[in-house]
Amino acid sequence: MKQFINTKENLVTEAIDGALRTAGGRLARLDGYPHIKVVVRTDWDKSKVALVSGGGSGHEPSHAGFVGQGMLTAAVCGEVFASPSVDAVLAGILAVTGKAGCLLIVKNYTGDRLNFGLAAERARAFGLKVNMVIVDDDIALPDLPQARGVAGTLFVHKIAGALADRGADLDTVTQTAHRIVEGVVSIGMSLDTCTIPGSPKENRISAGKAELGLGIHGEAGIEQVDFSNARDAMEMVVDRLAPNLSPGPHAALLNNLGSTTPLEMAVLAEELTRSRIGSQIRWLVGPAPMMTSLDMQGFSVSLLPVSQADEGALQAPVAPWPWPGCLALGHVPILPLPDGLTPIQPLPSKNPETRRFIEQCCQVFIDAESDLNALDAKSGDGDTGSTLATAAKAMIDALDRLPLADLTQLYRAIGIELSQTMGGSSGVLLAIFFAAAGDAAASGRDTVGALKAGLDRVQQVGGARPGDRTMIDALFPALEALHDGVGPAAAAARQGADATARITRARAGRASYVAETNLSGHNDPGAEAVARLFEFLASDEMAPAT
Repeated sequence: MKQFINTKENLVTEAIDGALRTAGGRLARLDGYPHIKVVVRTDWDKSKVALVSGGGSGHEPSHAGFVGQGMLTAAVCGEVFASPSVDAVLAGILAVTGKAGCLLIVKNYTGDRLNFGLAAERARAFGLKVNMVIVDDDIALPDLPQARGVAGTLFVHKIAGALADRGADLDTVTQTAHRIVEGVVSIGMSLDTCTIPGSPKENRISAGKAELGLGIHGEAGIEQVDFSNARDAMEMVVDRLAPNLSPGPHAALLNNLGSTTPLEMAVLAEELTRSRIGSQIRWLVGPAPMMTSLDMQGFSVSLLPVSQADEGALQAPVAPWPWPGCLALGHVPILPLPDGLTPIQPLPSKNPETRRFIEQCCQVFIDAESDLNALDAKSGDGDTGSTLATAAKAMIDALDRLPLADLTQLYRAIGIELSQTMGGSSGVLLAIFFAAAGDAAASGRDTVGALKAGLDRVQQVGGARPGDRTMIDALFPALEALHDGVGPAAAAARQGADATARITRARAGRASYVAETNLSGHNDPGAEAVARLFEFLASDEMAPAT
């Protein structure tokens, strides 16, 4: 798999230096590359308890991204998914520890425990006060003697960091960290494995499956489960977390494991708050990438019972920008539309034939969704089918409030509906089309004349003409032939749509930004949709309606 790296040998050192150049002088590194990779605060005066954490790289922004006022004092970085050496950890301890002492925050992996533990012993031999807490928040493997440390570690960083920043002594900071470790639980789910630089990608997750309870180093999860949607995925995660919850309010940390999009993470946040444990979640950290697993397409949820003091510590301001904040959850605020945008509702009227006609036309677009998306993927962003299908479903739902018995008003009402329910430029253009058709019908034009008037308006506003590789290439000839009947109109629409496959230079629409080689041999999806509609109208399936 292609990645934006130079060599795997220099990946971590180059990444650290790149991050430090954009830290505004807030951070520095110890001299010791390539074996000692330690990021430290430049404003540290050793008068307070130092917090040192770290581990293998590949979890960015953890750990170096959380070095700064209110969180870590130093981060010790290993190679990708590999523990740093004893000397590297010791260098970090010696660089930041004063009389107040140092707390090491270590995730429960053998390499980290051994290297941080031995470094702590050596630091104590220098006369330094060094304590260590082991984070074991992963509940994925309940029978494991020593649970893994995962994203719940961030709760320890933040709360212990707030106490240290306020001047608490080492014993207080350590005791609080131990309490947080005892309370926090985490579990993750992913749709794909991560890509380790320099190694072939392991494709172990089957199609239609997700992996539940996987580790942050790409370790296999406890099981592969059927994947259907975000709601079911979150329910499975919640089912594992719920038995471990204590009574009272909790804070949740919703972590992006690497390549899950912000759009998906927002949906997962909604599902978490609506889940059966949502009433216990008072505060949310994220959703954000905080402890990632390179490019893993997954998420994790960490839950922590919080006291009033913990709430204050979680909400205390910090310098590291990757910390997304801890915000109270509330209801979705909804404000009324401004004057002038409140939908104008036409007087509904019934006409069974017209209703059936519209329903059948809409079903054509619903049935063609996947085919049109596939065509659009060749020339656009792959959503033409979904856009039309969504608008068609919304139109069917709106039929009870449409003036089905008044064709003039119906054109206008359809235009209003499309302007509200159909996204993209297609929605705007079709809204204009039907609004103009309604105006023409009100002026006495017949059905064909009204539809032609709508198309004229679309060409004026949108700027496209026949030959520009848009839906007009099918709609224009179809309307020209419609006076001769639906059959000739369907044939003209099909001829126009198929001709777009030979047009390799689009002059309008999203396809105008696409290379000619990607357009050749593929019908324009908008023109194809028009052709399919007219072909259905001309088929034996479509009885005369209106």
